[in-house]
Amino acid sequence: MDTTVIMTLFLVFFVFLALGVPISFSIGLATFAALTVNFSMATSADIIAQKAMTGLNSFGLLAVPFFILAGNIMNRGGIAKRLVDFANVFVGWLPGSLSHINIFANMLFGAISGSAVSAAAAVGGIMAPIQKEEGYDPAFAASVNIASCPSGLLIPPSGVLILYSLVSGGTSVAALFVAGYLPGLLMGVGLMLPTIWLASRLGIKGTSVREGSTQKIVAALPSLALIVVVIGGIVGGIFTATEASAIAVIYSLVLALLYKEITFSQLPSIFRESAITTCIVLFLVGTSMGMSWVMASANVPAFVSSVLGQFSDQPLLVLLFVNIFLLVIGTFMDLTPAVLIFTPIFLPIMKKIGIDPVHFGMIMVFNLCIGICTPPVGSALFIGCSVADVPMNRVIRYLIPMYVVLFVVLLLVTYIPGISLWLPKLFGLM
Repeated sequence: MDTTVIMTLFLVFFVFLALGVPISFSIGLATFAALTVNFSMATSADIIAQKAMTGLNSFGLLAVPFFILAGNIMNRGGIAKRLVDFANVFVGWLPGSLSHINIFANMLFGAISGSAVSAAAAVGGIMAPIQKEEGYDPAFAASVNIASCPSGLLIPPSGVLILYSLVSGGTSVAALFVAGYLPGLLMGVGLMLPTIWLASRLGIKGTSVREGSTQKIVAALPSLALIVVVIGGIVGGIFTATEASAIAVIYSLVLALLYKEITFSQLPSIFRESAITTCIVLFLVGTSMGMSWVMASANVPAFVSSVLGQFSDQPLLVLLFVNIFLLVIGTFMDLTPAVLIFTPIFLPIMKKIGIDPVHFGMIMVFNLCIGICTPPVGSALFIGCSVADVPMNRVIRYLIPMYVVLFVVLLLVTYIPGISLWLPKLFGLM
């Protein structure tokens, strides 16, 4: 392993992160600095540009901007409100009912939009004022919203699973999508346990109003049907994940217009917002591809493989190490670059010890889902605090028992492969 290159890469990366430079620029500048150890500045710039273009030249990546656009349309299209009402019918009777509604609605909205941040903003934006009016501690309400919003990154459709499929060498998107259901549901249901405990300690009771349950369910059915259309079409082989993303845009737009929550005059701003987000994500993809190439050329994958290979007869220990590493990475690196950079490093090792790529995809994404809820750079943490208008230090104490549950569920997903692989095998996708 070329230690000079790797030390330069990570030293520059962490320095720029500490200075508050956006992560995509930090990755790009660190990659450039590492390349200049062995190449001229001009050649280094050419390599970065070439690797970025190679990484972005993928038909599968077309799904990313479409799912982003669909998520933004849903965010403004009144879909979140109907899902909140739907969730109230089923979990409103539990202690801390509004927080359980938040969890359930995040699972549904995240599954439809494929975005944790959109779920935290849309569902949290609806629930926060209601919870405040009912006397909930805003910090408690925010913690539940923050911890539960990443469940939609596991429950399909999920943009990050599409990225994992591409960088892992073509792991079936359909298999990954179906595999995400049980881990995502376990995450959401698991979080209900500390929510019940905290709500009981705070003296918060159920406040559900059962009247109009049928109307609420019927009103949410068109929104929920999007999951059936998109996932059913992919699993049934009717269309690809990329085509499904375009269908999701059309379906969500028609639905939002029928709900009269969006007008044609608002569409340019939605398109502009989606284009900006797409540029941010794809710029991250491009710069991450450059960093991944630098690490590969410096023999980092071979080094990691040789180190962990010494424990190949102890797969449980290897999985524990990888989990710890990904949890640490998730605290300071966004989910997208982490998947793009570290999948090529760890996936060959996982295959060597008999871990299926679909199973490892669930392990990796689950780890990084926890990361976006943790300081110092967790995007869900910042959005959740902002929506609830509470400082981070007040939220953390409520998040601690939720972190514990997330770690327990992560261990279950890691060491019980059937949680991830049972449904794909049932549908004949593996």
